[in-house]
Amino acid sequence: MAIITSILFPVDFSPSCVAMGTYVKRAASILGAQVSLLHVFDPNSYSGVEVYLRGPVEIAEEHQEVARQKLNHFLHHEFPAAHFPRILACGDPAAEIAKTARRGFDIIIMPTHAGSFRRTLLGSTTAKVLDAADCPVETSHHAETIAPRPMEHRELLCAIALSEDSERVLGYAHQEAQQAHSNLRIIHAIPADDPKLPVRLDLGEHIQSAERREASQRIEALQKKVGSNAPVRIAVGPVKEALLEAARHSDADALIIGRSPQPGYKGRLRDLTYSVIRDSPFPVISV
Repeated sequence: MAIITSILFPVDFSPSCVAMGTYVKRAASILGAQVSLLHVFDPNSYSGVEVYLRGPVEIAEEHQEVARQKLNHFLHHEFPAAHFPRILACGDPAAEIAKTARRGFDIIIMPTHAGSFRRTLLGSTTAKVLDAADCPVETSHHAETIAPRPMEHRELLCAIALSEDSERVLGYAHQEAQQAHSNLRIIHAIPADDPKLPVRLDLGEHIQSAERREASQRIEALQKKVGSNAPVRIAVGPVKEALLEAARHSDADALIIGRSPQPGYKGRLRDLTYSVIRDSPFPVISV
């Protein structure tokens, strides 16, 4: 059964969205999914000069029409309007994106913007969507002139933490890999006793500790539950750094990670989602 049949692609007409367009189209083609483009405009974004010349209602209607025209013509070669629905909404972008996604979309794919996102994710539209959305969110850091590599290698990487949520995350990764006819690999990080030591990868007999044996056994049990048989790479070191180092040794199309089911400062704002997305070498799907 396909788990991704409808993709929501929020756009703000920026170069980052143009760069992301090819990736979204390729992903949709591989998954056999429908793409809908969403643009959220602010009806109150008018200047004092505009208010002086016309009333607020007239200005808002004009801004809505301008936004509609721009949305209808945006990426029209990649996503012809006759086959790829356009959705226009007004209000707070993150709130509207999350609300629209709840209408039946399986995943949100959106870019992050260079600059402020690389310095801090908190406060950005992408961060708010990650916190508010109920469905998986795929995003990628990239400069405005560098697009994510199209999904060609059919390699998915899944990071699991062996928590209560790991079966759900691995099950999702296994299903998506099947739908995309992709290979799946698993990475797991064991915290190092000394965080100052460099990250160690796949040390085999050099790391036959009780922790590693237990991790391997638990991952094997998880794979049996979800029907997976993916190769596993175990890294030792600070969790985020170990996961990212393991990811850099993979030629994957995307990294799948778990996202806390609880939004806000007691949930998603405290986990590693944001920092992993910030530094991942390829797009991240947080589920």
